[in-house]
Amino acid sequence: MSLEKELVSQLLKKHITITAAESITAGKFQSTLGNVPGVSEVFEGGFVTYSNHVKEQLLNIPNEVIDENGVVSEPTAIWMANQSRSIMNKDLAVSFTGAAGPDSLEGNPVGTTWIGIAFGTHQTYAKKFQFKGQRNDIREAAVVAGLKMAIEAIQ
Repeated sequence: MSLEKELVSQLLKKHITITAAESITAGKFQSTLGNVPGVSEVFEGGFVTYSNHVKEQLLNIPNEVIDENGVVSEPTAIWMANQSRSIMNKDLAVSFTGAAGPDSLEGNPVGTTWIGIAFGTHQTYAKKFQFKGQRNDIREAAVVAGLKMAIEAIQ
């Protein structure tokens, strides 16, 4: 079973709703969820916040958070996850921020990615990854890692 099918199956079985806030992946995570029949019972939508301005505008992330920590950071990933879960009123939120390349971003080498998880009453956390490959390889690896983190969070 694919990771997305496994995640959606678990979400459906446990009646857990999901949303996402994506930067580096530009909607690829949500699109991947959309490949699974029946996902609409647990997924209504989310955010693609590619620019800092849109993170502030749609997710209400204070510009100080991004200015002080950088967009490719644990605090930004945590804010993205928390805000998307809160705004959408969902049980689980996954966030993605990073440097897909071809150039480094804010001193972070290409492939640096932070993925955040906000779930229920659990404390929100983010995990740092250093993916290898070309731009789309990195984005795909981030989606796979996000699917795995979401599955782990709800088990």
